[in-house]
Amino acid sequence: MDMLVECSLDELSTDAVARRAGISRGLLFHYFDSKRDFYRSVVRRECDDFAAATEPDPSLDPVRWMRAFIAGFVAYVTGRRKVYRALVRGASGSHPAAGDIVEATRATLAARVIEGQRRLGMPQSPRLALATRAWLAFAEEAVTSWPLDEPGALDELRAFLESGFVRLLGDLDRPAALSD
Repeated sequence: MDMLVECSLDELSTDAVARRAGISRGLLFHYFDSKRDFYRSVVRRECDDFAAATEPDPSLDPVRWMRAFIAGFVAYVTGRRKVYRALVRGASGSHPAAGDIVEATRATLAARVIEGQRRLGMPQSPRLALATRAWLAFAEEAVTSWPLDEPGALDELRAFLESGFVRLLGDLDRPAALSD
């Protein structure tokens, strides 16, 4: 996946992949029928790792459960920012071979956010799916752009995401308006 940070799938040389892995090109194609299959496998593995990193312990109380989800999201993405950007922006945006995998992962994350909302007893709404996707887009942008060089930056980021979650998903039944 690290090589896909540097170039797109179409630019990626299978010879370079094999060299980096320390194997022959033939061995690479022994396991994968095509470069596309290899790419899908790499993206699937990364998405599976991301989904696993954001899965809270089901025995946690609702607040700790949601905080564990947010902490896992932040830890995974901040630890692999370039890879994550390539995964969610490059993989789904630059090559159709992996868009369905990235979308399925986003659906898994959305289901977790909805589960967190349910566990917390927040109001149900017909707009829940839309609000959940909006919060995930907000979280994705915040985590990939947040300045991390200051002390306490990760704590501030997690608090920012938690606040956004409560405000967006907690007010579905009573939207606030700007005041004059």
